[in-house]
Amino acid sequence: MGRLRWAAILLAIGVGWGLTQPLTKIAVSEGYEPLGLIFWQLALGAVFMFVFRRLSGKPTTLPPQLLWFFLLIAGLGTIFPNSFSYRAAAELPAGVMSVVISLVPMLAFPVALMFGVDRFNWLRLGGLVLGLCGVVLLAEPEALPDPAMIVWLPIAVIAPLCYAFEGNIVAKWGMHGLGPGHVLYGASLVGAIVALPISLASGQFIDPRTDWGPPEYALVFSSIIHVTVYTSYVWLVSRAGSVFAAQVGYVVTGTGVIWSMILLGERYSVWVWGAMGLILVGVFLVQPRDN
Repeated sequence: MGRLRWAAILLAIGVGWGLTQPLTKIAVSEGYEPLGLIFWQLALGAVFMFVFRRLSGKPTTLPPQLLWFFLLIAGLGTIFPNSFSYRAAAELPAGVMSVVISLVPMLAFPVALMFGVDRFNWLRLGGLVLGLCGVVLLAEPEALPDPAMIVWLPIAVIAPLCYAFEGNIVAKWGMHGLGPGHVLYGASLVGAIVALPISLASGQFIDPRTDWGPPEYALVFSSIIHVTVYTSYVWLVSRAGSVFAAQVGYVVTGTGVIWSMILLGERYSVWVWGAMGLILVGVFLVQPRDN
């Protein structure tokens, strides 16, 4: 497959992933609480992955001895980060959330050093510093529509920090002989089983027997898009290499901002554009140079 075709696939994945940011903003626009949204995201993802794996002849059974691993991935990959990101998304512009989520590679670098799965590099440290400078720009009072929104920035950063820990845990201890799709399916199923009673007990469960509007459709579409593009991303890593596939982060950030402008009518100050520029340059420096 030619490099141009690989680039087109990368672009398609990034555009789809970027669309989930404004869809998330729409999903939380009418007061839905995080735990209810998380349950349905996991449940829909599990159903989608179950059907996909059955049609492709792949196993759908989960090894009982690895239930703890599926729960760990569900916790760090969805339950904990989305508990904070859904809450922050209700208060922050979707474009700003797209910029914040691009911090994952930069936060992953110090976590990797802590876990001993990477070595110190001055160039990558420079990228981390640039990313932090970008966050400082976002914290400027003139960067956000309302200066009071600044209190939600640390909440939004918790999500990429969770993803950074998740990636490094997998890098250090592996996936216990399972494929990425199998792990994603198991984490979605186990996570949904755990999230259901918690959402019911907290009163945050979302009853689907309601008048459907933009929030409900946005939740369904974002859940399907997420599991589709994530599976496609894993496939792209296996075919084109991790370094090439990692560039999807630039597309996700850029298209997330553009989709937010188109669907939500958001407009951003020069501070936000400056922060996005610094963070993307930082991501470029932090990315590993070898495949």
